[in-house]
Amino acid sequence: MRVMGVDPGLTRCGAGVVDGAPGAPLRLVRVTVVRTAPADPVATRLLGIEAGIEALIEELSPDVVAVERVFSQHNVRTVMGTAQAAGVAMLVAARHGLPVATHTPSEAKAALTGNGRADKAQVANMVTRLLRLDGPPRPADAADALALAICHVWRGGAQARLTAARAAARTATTSRTRGGAAQ
Repeated sequence: MRVMGVDPGLTRCGAGVVDGAPGAPLRLVRVTVVRTAPADPVATRLLGIEAGIEALIEELSPDVVAVERVFSQHNVRTVMGTAQAAGVAMLVAARHGLPVATHTPSEAKAALTGNGRADKAQVANMVTRLLRLDGPPRPADAADALALAICHVWRGGAQARLTAARAAARTATTSRTRGGAAQ
């Protein structure tokens, strides 16, 4: 499975693509940060984020896009910009027909470190180890995007298989029920 993780932000929007499967080694495909100028109007910045994510999706063909779920923050201005950037990432993924998953920062931290309250250094260290990198991705937005992608490889893939198994079991039960009633 190829997963693009997106750590949304108006100034720095982290984007990392990872290949992997639960129980198998992970492989870094690409990590980058889409940057916009703080002095530019918000609409222009969102357009820049859209263009950057669009180019990555077209070039790298992920199977799914995992976006950080925006959570309540005390700074309304910050949360609004983050939510707007997240919405752009979801829109671009939908335009390409890609499924979108969201994970909270604490879900990603728990998936990688076992601790939902891990600090950024711990997350970056685990990303570095799991992807066998020479050093932690910089800035932190890049490491956070990769953490989201890894989280989805490990949790999202398993969740998708559980959902498919439940649907298959329901179909089999329905078929047996209909077949038994016809006899």
